[in-house]
Amino acid sequence: MSFTLAIVGRPNVGKSTLFNRLVGKRLALVDDQPGVTRDLREGEARLGDLRFTVIDTAGLEEATDESLQGRMRRLTERAVEMADACLFLVDGRVGILPADEVFADILRRKNAHVILAANKAEGKAADAGVIEAYSLGLGEPIRMSGEHGEGMGELLDFLTPIAAEFDARAAETAPETEVDVEEGDEDAPKLPTADKPLQVAVIGRPNAGKSTLINQLIGEDRLLTGPEAGITRDSISLRFDWGGVPTRIFDTAGMRKRAKVQEKVEKLSVADGLRAVKFAEVVVVLLDAAIPFEQQDLRIADLAEREGRAVVIAVNKWDAEPEKQAKLKALKEAFERLLPQLRGAPMVTISAKTGKGMDRLQAAVMRAYDVWNRRVKTAHLNGWLAEMVSAHPPPAPGGRRIKLRYMTQAKTRPPGFVVMCSHPDKLPESYSRYLINGLREDFDMPGTPIRLTMRGQGDKNPYKNRKKSTPSRLRKHLGKGRADE
Repeated sequence: MSFTLAIVGRPNVGKSTLFNRLVGKRLALVDDQPGVTRDLREGEARLGDLRFTVIDTAGLEEATDESLQGRMRRLTERAVEMADACLFLVDGRVGILPADEVFADILRRKNAHVILAANKAEGKAADAGVIEAYSLGLGEPIRMSGEHGEGMGELLDFLTPIAAEFDARAAETAPETEVDVEEGDEDAPKLPTADKPLQVAVIGRPNAGKSTLINQLIGEDRLLTGPEAGITRDSISLRFDWGGVPTRIFDTAGMRKRAKVQEKVEKLSVADGLRAVKFAEVVVVLLDAAIPFEQQDLRIADLAEREGRAVVIAVNKWDAEPEKQAKLKALKEAFERLLPQLRGAPMVTISAKTGKGMDRLQAAVMRAYDVWNRRVKTAHLNGWLAEMVSAHPPPAPGGRRIKLRYMTQAKTRPPGFVVMCSHPDKLPESYSRYLINGLREDFDMPGTPIRLTMRGQGDKNPYKNRKKSTPSRLRKHLGKGRADE
């Protein structure tokens, strides 16, 4: 999926109908009464040659209090901040209402790419409403009908340059991962440069202090930390010199404090965190010292590991912690128990507000980056593998022992290893974990994701699977020869 498109507008303008058409399924409920959609719904859209993520949102309400309508509005605004582009639907038959003008102003401030469309515009009855839509100041409206599929070609014309822009931006900022390793390569990782800076994403639950931390690192209040933050999607990353290391730190729509966090907003923070992880080399998972390792924190840390990024755990608001030693011991125990896949990853305590611990954080990030780039020579690996097999031989399913013949490193960023063996499909997952834990310990690779692939060498018997000559066939052949005589 190259970009994300949020469909927004007043209640009952046809957002869910259009969403269903773009994804090609009836995923969203559709009814004539307004307010049917309350949550956000994502789908994989197809339009021409484009593939993108589309979000169906609740109808924009004018309420801003704690009522259901007020909470729905905040959820929709959060989706607008997350999305790469917004499709603003108005009702072509009803025309422009005062609420449309209010929401048009909100969209201009919160998203750089806003496409205006007059929906339900089939027939002459919508002519006046389509002309009136020009008054919103969002450019020429697309005349479309989500129910009948009209206007899809015009929408494709608007989305194509946006998709190209985000593809180019992704190619420019995406880190180099899964790098092939050759035996002649240097063992030392390449250091970040001004052209290819170290790419760091700070992710975590809302109100963990991400914006405060980034402001502290870059030395200025570039990110607003209140609920009124209006940073657009153009502010994708910030460049700065971090202790002499050229660094790009990633800002997403989720990097701002929230006075009150709801479950749906928390889910969005994970989706937004995943977007940030894809552009990072090192991921700093920021925890709140008062409420660490909640379910949301675990999901965020796990997605960083699954994406194969180096991970650093940073515990924020440490200045407010009264019992530091006891808390630190409890944190380490919880880390090992709840995130065994990141065992050994650096965990540092910091205070984004006071700036304490920033040096420790940078040292941990650079250490994680170094391990992420680690390369091990094949000769060292094979000597190590022989010792590991001798200490704990692999099982023998059906009485036939699995032989581990040799091992090599195939990739870095993260480290990836291949073991050539017999019957790789019968080797249990527990033995792979045994080898991975050994690699972490013996080659000093704590915390970083390690990819281990078991690969069979094939059977070298040239006669395998070849049809054997049976005695009866042989006798028949000999008998034929004697008859010829």
